[in-house]
Amino acid sequence: MKDFLGYHSEWNLGSPGGWDYQRVTQIIGKAVWERINKIWPIAVKLDFDHPLLFPVTGFVDMLVEVHRSREGNNQGLIAVVAEEETLEDVTENKNLARHLNAMDGISSALMAPQSLELNGGRVCWKGQPVSVIFMDFNTDVLLKLHRSHNLSPLLQAVREHRVINPRGTEPINVKSMYEIITGPASHQFHTEIVQRTPWTRQFYPRRTNGPGGEAIDDLVDWTRMYWDNLVLKPERGYSGKGVLVGKINSNAEDAVNQAFKEGHYIVQEKIPLELWAEDIPTLEEKHITLERYQTDFRCLVGPNGLFGFLGRYGGVPTNVGSGGGVQPLGILCSDMSVREAVDRINEAIMSIDYGELLEVVDLQKKMALAHEFTYLLGPIKIALRPRVITFHQLDALESYCSKLWADCLTLEKMWLSGKLDDIIKIEEEELEIARWHSWGGSPAIIASDGLFSFGANPEPS
Repeated sequence: MKDFLGYHSEWNLGSPGGWDYQRVTQIIGKAVWERINKIWPIAVKLDFDHPLLFPVTGFVDMLVEVHRSREGNNQGLIAVVAEEETLEDVTENKNLARHLNAMDGISSALMAPQSLELNGGRVCWKGQPVSVIFMDFNTDVLLKLHRSHNLSPLLQAVREHRVINPRGTEPINVKSMYEIITGPASHQFHTEIVQRTPWTRQFYPRRTNGPGGEAIDDLVDWTRMYWDNLVLKPERGYSGKGVLVGKINSNAEDAVNQAFKEGHYIVQEKIPLELWAEDIPTLEEKHITLERYQTDFRCLVGPNGLFGFLGRYGGVPTNVGSGGGVQPLGILCSDMSVREAVDRINEAIMSIDYGELLEVVDLQKKMALAHEFTYLLGPIKIALRPRVITFHQLDALESYCSKLWADCLTLEKMWLSGKLDDIIKIEEEELEIARWHSWGGSPAIIASDGLFSFGANPEPS
């Protein structure tokens, strides 16, 4: 497989994460790979150190570049702002402040939004002027917190275009945007992006067209009828919360009722599970088994192209906030297919003595503990074997991501011209904040969660 198969399940233009978790995953994954090869040499050469496997580097460089474009060579504070209850639990944000503090002429700190202040008309933290803010929550949360804490300093920073991502990305940061891409306006977007976008419609009683262009008289009745092949998702959500999946959530009526009860849902065609699954060796009660896991592949993109990737695995959904884990990534340097490489790796790991492999898993756990590798639910699971990808596929992903960035800009232009008013259901206060700082391709970090196959997916049953 020269390129890659599959679809994106959703985009995140508000405050995507994962940019530092892959760095830690690579460090641990490389150590595990080397230990396994000492026990049972594997005739597969993998590169764990490619720059695109460390997306935090490009992200930090972008933040520093924004600071210097505003402040020149002056010292400055780049603030990492997150909800107060997450400050101790989300290691990624703590690490971001550490990375920034290591840059010449830059200081940084992780803080709750209510810690910001106005001093002499300038947004400050403990008296230090703030040049740039990375805000790890979206505008709906910002408004909720503002009503409790009076976040006037943070709102001023938005007006002054100091907040990354620009709040102007929020109106198109809803899953219903996929209806635009898979609807009558699809000709305005790149062919590859349209082909990789699952058919999506806002979920309410209505007439529309189905995935094959067929007429649907009542979308709700049609969803009940074809539920096994569909997914229901909140238009605005994260960590897989509220996602309902055909067959996994077997009762169609219950799924439809929950979507109506919660409100503001989309219905989306389900990507075949075998397309975005891989078989991974797992330790289980004194045995080594080959377990089938769902995988996904987050692409992290900035104004100059790819920052890098995050590999995740687990159930459905794969989100770490829903109990999923992360997977090391290895770029294939041997002259063989991805499938052959993965088969060799799986066969080797399955051949190792259980006790010896248990020691490898213990090493993995100790390294994760040393790196404080945790999220809101606690320790993050790490796959035992890497996901394999080729250099050619990296090139294909670069091209895909440049088209994605351009098509998001098209969506923003459509919103600003009023063409999306019927589909964007966001309260007016949020839209006002979005208008304070439109995006227009300015510095931002965008995530696309890909349900991709690079050549190791199981054959359809």
